[in-house]
Amino acid sequence: MNYNPSIGFKRFLISVLCLSMLIGPQIASFFRGGEQAFFENWSKDQTFSRCYAVELKKDPNRDFVVLNLADIQMGTDEALGEMGAGVKKTTDRLVKELKPDLITLSGDNAWTDYAYIQMIRMIDSYGIPWAPVMGNHDGQGCPSEFWCAYNFTKAKHCLFRFGPADMGYGNYIINVTQNGEIIHTIFMMDTHDYIRTDDSINGPRGDDNYDHLWPAQFEWYSWALDGIEKAAGKPVESSIIFHIPLYEYKTAWEEATGVNDWESDKDAPFIGEYAETSYGSRHEFGGWSPRSNGFFDLIKEKGSTKNVLCGHDHVSDYSILYQGVRLTYCVKDGPGCYWEPEMNGGTTLTINAAGNGTVAHHFVDYYAD
Repeated sequence: MNYNPSIGFKRFLISVLCLSMLIGPQIASFFRGGEQAFFENWSKDQTFSRCYAVELKKDPNRDFVVLNLADIQMGTDEALGEMGAGVKKTTDRLVKELKPDLITLSGDNAWTDYAYIQMIRMIDSYGIPWAPVMGNHDGQGCPSEFWCAYNFTKAKHCLFRFGPADMGYGNYIINVTQNGEIIHTIFMMDTHDYIRTDDSINGPRGDDNYDHLWPAQFEWYSWALDGIEKAAGKPVESSIIFHIPLYEYKTAWEEATGVNDWESDKDAPFIGEYAETSYGSRHEFGGWSPRSNGFFDLIKEKGSTKNVLCGHDHVSDYSILYQGVRLTYCVKDGPGCYWEPEMNGGTTLTINAAGNGTVAHHFVDYYAD
């Protein structure tokens, strides 16, 4: 590999200019007595209040647009080189054309500390509220996952919160309001990385077995929905954004296409009732946990969540209306890690005056001038 002196200089310059981002989390943790001091002491017995969630105002005269960016996932040299410029070009175009009110990131945001700093600076530069969740790779090439989370909280326009203790990093709520009333709730949730213990509801432990939500997160989700409904005086539609897909993404695809051989069904047509309501492709085997954890059943029981958006699988972008809930793989932003150029862009959740959310994909030609 040929050494590029310009990249070396950029890396040095970022180290100097962003020293506080590189060492700030460790210093802050030391003076506050450890990482746990940054999390909430949440209990299902506490009373929900509106101030618990972030609130963003919707203009009554236009839809509220959420733009999700999935799996940017660049390393240092990539972020500081042509790939970084390409990702910024893609994101610039999406922001310019879609004019989002909120930008969300569905995890696997960057590989390394330098790339993380670049990613945070890029998203924050748009001056738009933005909200990330953690993916299974966040923190792996950085000092720690706490380091990533802390730097999110220091970005001027970032809404990230650590959330309740013992649920991972970044479980928090965004309520969209209109004329002072809550009309839509967005849950940002951490699906962790790999299953560590055999007693997990998601399946046996293993380095190849992806984790998902934990029982405490089930309780938190139910508690919040009940509290929001009481605060709003009516049921409120909600959406969930996390990284690793529910196991039901697998069963939905198999039912919607009638095939389960992922190697030969990459562009299988949707059949029956799904032909009119579903779209997109599956170009890889899904990275879900070994079995259903029951969260999809909870979603149906509560009746609030109509859209689930995830990342994780870079070359799947299908969106299936399954048992009353739309399960969507968000479009990947840029070539980081692996990709297909035809699946480059972003995904929007558009919320109307009634609080109903609609999901759509938006593709960008990565190579266009």
